[in-house]
Amino acid sequence: MPIERTKNTLLLVISLGLPAWLAGAAIREEKFDLEPASWQGVNNRNTHFDPKTVSQDFGHSPLTNHAGGRKGEIGGRINPAGEAAYYGYRLPKPLSLDAAMAASGRIFVAPGSNHFLLGFFNSGTLNEWRTPNTLVARINGRGEVFHCHVEYCTNRWRAEAGVIGQIVRGQRIAATEIPAGRAYEWKLVYDPNGAGGKGELTFSLNGQTARCEMLPEHRGDGGEFTHFGLLPVLKAWDDAGEVWIDDVTINGVAFDAGEDPGWEQMNNRRTYVTTDTRPRFDFGWSPTRYAGGESNGEMGGLIFRGDCREPSRMACYGDRLATLTLNTPLYACGKVSMLRGVSDSTASIGFYHSTRSMQSNPSQQQSIPMDFLGINIEGPSSEGFFFYPVYRVHADAAKALGGASGKAPRIYPDRRVRDWFLKYDPDGANGNGQITVGLDGHICTLDLNPGDKNLAAGFNRFGLCTPWIDGNSVTAYFDDLQYTCAPPLDLETK
Repeated sequence: MPIERTKNTLLLVISLGLPAWLAGAAIREEKFDLEPASWQGVNNRNTHFDPKTVSQDFGHSPLTNHAGGRKGEIGGRINPAGEAAYYGYRLPKPLSLDAAMAASGRIFVAPGSNHFLLGFFNSGTLNEWRTPNTLVARINGRGEVFHCHVEYCTNRWRAEAGVIGQIVRGQRIAATEIPAGRAYEWKLVYDPNGAGGKGELTFSLNGQTARCEMLPEHRGDGGEFTHFGLLPVLKAWDDAGEVWIDDVTINGVAFDAGEDPGWEQMNNRRTYVTTDTRPRFDFGWSPTRYAGGESNGEMGGLIFRGDCREPSRMACYGDRLATLTLNTPLYACGKVSMLRGVSDSTASIGFYHSTRSMQSNPSQQQSIPMDFLGINIEGPSSEGFFFYPVYRVHADAAKALGGASGKAPRIYPDRRVRDWFLKYDPDGANGNGQITVGLDGHICTLDLNPGDKNLAAGFNRFGLCTPWIDGNSVTAYFDDLQYTCAPPLDLETK
């Protein structure tokens, strides 16, 4: 077996040990022990978007009374951010989804921007939004008005939501606009026997109620709740706002905020600079070892969705390859660890084209980059995150297996190291071409649509490439990669 060695890359011309359809293909191995010279990044260490200052300043406020009553209340300035913060009452013991929970009081939401959570949470799992182990109201400020959502997230990152207003599933959310700058009575209730025994979460404010039924399969995930209180929405930096609550009762325990209630706090009085601001990409080679490689060094980081309407809002990081096509057998495998996953986010790894996949385009009809074949880490948010095959040719023809298929493997932002593979067989699916993806032994397949294989897709890079429609971020790392780098010799000579 011929072997060509470079400083930190091993090139193998495979003749044995892989499926017959891959025999003779050139496979490159990259362990990232050193930063590889052949890998090229575009906007992956983004400097187009400045770091932002996060200012958290909320907790007990002895001299104010925005929410009404005598002086003393809880609240202040809450800044949405990627870094966790909270001010909360520690429950006498952790509660599960089989326990009834209720809280009530008065609330004052200041005019302007606002995005925060009020409710039951677990202080040990604050990492992203949707935030696992939460039963909360989510309030989103819109200037002179605000919207009220109610939502839960299990300990397996599966979530559902309701709103004061109307939700047309799969189409739109018509949230009621509630005037800001006034004090309102509120009540948050979780009834484990509600909705016919499935469990129901409600949030009432200003005489209106948002309801959220728990899906039976989500109830089975479980949840553990250690605190009740205030925390920012944990996405990325966004504009801060002010909120105040008073005369709070939590599971029958009343708090008079005229005196310091002694709630627990973390990072709630803190000002710092963050680079987790959308879409400031920060991925590529890293000296870390999250993905469990043989030694330090890997590829990955903070990966926002891209936006093809602006060149500065797309990014990639990949190795240079000989040009491959959909007539070429393709293969990749390695290790992956997902550290964080915000709702409405995607990270894509696979074969792409250095210019076509990064092409600026005013259209928002297609999220998959042109000339791409690989894997998405993506939601929907109601189900957490999946690891599934996608492709798009050198045109608009595209296809994805998606989480709704019920066949895609799940991946969790739990820092576990997982083994994965990607195979593309041009002769599969009766000659139409077939993609197979595996994650820790869970396997799924995606058949190309008839004729798509002949629509002139070309790939000259392997690595990370952002989608074409913007959104939030995934933090993931990859290591010990093997991937096709050139066509089999019999194809090259044809």
